[in-house]
Amino acid sequence: MKLPALLAVFSVLMMSAARADDAAWVSLYNGKDLKNWVNVNCAPETWTAQGEVIHCTGHPTGALRTPRQYENFILELDWRFLKPAGNSGVFIWGSPIAAPGAPFLRAIEVQVLDNAFNIPGKNEWYTTHGDVFPIWGDTMKPIHKGNGMRCFPTEERSKSSPEWNHYRIVGNNGTLRLSVNGKEVSGGDDVVWRKGYLALESEGAAVEFRNIRIQELPPTGATAENSAPVEEGWKSIYNGLNLRGWRGGRAREGWSSNDWRIACKGGARPLFTSSFYSSFELILDVGPGANSSPSAGPHVLLSAANAKTSLGLAARPKEWTRNRIVVGRRSVQLTAMGTSSTANSALPTSGPWSIGLDGGGAAVEFGNIYVRKLQDANR
Repeated sequence: MKLPALLAVFSVLMMSAARADDAAWVSLYNGKDLKNWVNVNCAPETWTAQGEVIHCTGHPTGALRTPRQYENFILELDWRFLKPAGNSGVFIWGSPIAAPGAPFLRAIEVQVLDNAFNIPGKNEWYTTHGDVFPIWGDTMKPIHKGNGMRCFPTEERSKSSPEWNHYRIVGNNGTLRLSVNGKEVSGGDDVVWRKGYLALESEGAAVEFRNIRIQELPPTGATAENSAPVEEGWKSIYNGLNLRGWRGGRAREGWSSNDWRIACKGGARPLFTSSFYSSFELILDVGPGANSSPSAGPHVLLSAANAKTSLGLAARPKEWTRNRIVVGRRSVQLTAMGTSSTANSALPTSGPWSIGLDGGGAAVEFGNIYVRKLQDANR
């Protein structure tokens, strides 16, 4: 075969390969809205679709995640901060809701940080960008020197605000590798979890993401122990910015919004949701320092037209405590994670109920308040 013909065949093969590669990529942002994303714990206005970019105000601290889990993949995206010194991140193999006592997902975090971000001690426990590290229960072995399980990048390659930067993240069978602006710089091995949700982080600074696409790789059989819990339909009922969705007027006296936490002063009256719920499950975290006595300290109140019920919450003096409450037609059950606290009681009516927070006369913080409807309305 003559050289021109060989070149023509080669060109056709290259074009076919390029088309096949393009077909393997799926865009995670449609350029119109955020229907393909789940707002984990932020206000509706925190995340918005603005043409080619997903825009984040940075307030409150929280996450926007994919609606389904991923195991093995290549993820590519561009990011930039609108002002210097911004902080954000990409969560890999994350949980569906925030970790107990934190606004972040349990995940591997791929750091997104502007070069102007500078705190005394920098480069001792973090760098400017490109760090890869597990948070809130995840584990991994860093492939380069860092701080504990945190992997520092071999070099700092990011461009400063407001320029765009490109990340390529490869996750495969429990290994993770990050390339910044075209060069691999950091990663981890033996990652747990190694299957879960992908998410963008809101953490105090206006940040934009674009060209978010993924190419899935063949699965390698991540076990249940190595996988994040599956989404159960939880909806955050606190937006992290204000008390919208909670009863107003004098009922709010002594209560305030403190980023991802709702804070009440000592002596504040109970704060109730504006909405009512029938047959539901509630998750909420109680802040450290709260009185854990069943007759005092923080409570959840259920208020119906002609009935009220109070349920004492579990709390620990030095750490956040996650409480999970199941409200059926005529019964309520509380289970506190990490403690032996359980409680069951009958309800005087089937509701619907307004949900109330009560500090029990003390200064208390509540966080990560999620509700989901129960499928079995007769339980």
